[in-house]
Amino acid sequence: MVFRTRRKVGRAELATFLSEISKRVLRGRRLACLITGDAELRALNREYRKQDYATDVLSFRSADSADFAGDLAISADRARRQASEHGHSIDAELRVLILHGALHLAGMDHETDAGEMARAETRWRKRLDLPNGLIERT
Repeated sequence: MVFRTRRKVGRAELATFLSEISKRVLRGRRLACLITGDAELRALNREYRKQDYATDVLSFRSADSADFAGDLAISADRARRQASEHGHSIDAELRVLILHGALHLAGMDHETDAGEMARAETRWRKRLDLPNGLIERT
């Protein structure tokens, strides 16, 4: 598992959480996670999704590896604002974003499925003792 951050976050705790997500949600498949800011997420979103705005989490699935699920990019700036809006810590929000992104890496897509990802996110959120997820907020 690769974990890079350009922001001040609970690095050791998030690395442990990423490892748990890798084992439990992704069934042992590895993932890489970059925690950065709005500017970089906007650039990545523009380059890969042709959407010119900052977003909170982007998932990039690996197409050619049985043991590597893919990459996540998370905006700590957005996570901080969302944590404040929803009354929990930035570390809790980063965990919510990691879970959401990991479910995308597992092949789920809340924009096209019939609620499958929303149900999975709710189940995992409860198991992992996380606050409301992204899908539930919309």
